[in-house]
Amino acid sequence: MLTHTLRQLQEDGLITRTAYAEVPPRVEYALAPLGRGLHEIVMRLIGWAAAHYHEIRAYRAQAGTTLSSSRS
Repeated sequence: MLTHTLRQLQEDGLITRTAYAEVPPRVEYALAPLGRGLHEIVMRLIGWAAAHYHEIRAYRAQAGTTLSSSRS
């Protein structure tokens, strides 16, 4: 799943992938210019999620789910 997501992000021009000919193999991912354009938007989304964390947990508790079990 992670490999598929990283490949898709690379194909979409959001990240770059650099593979190093080392033992053990090493690969680094970085934001491409297009991906860096999302930085402010993502940071605002993280801020919103942090500000509403307790509300989200309360709704999930009412529904009988938890943050960890809903990620599977």
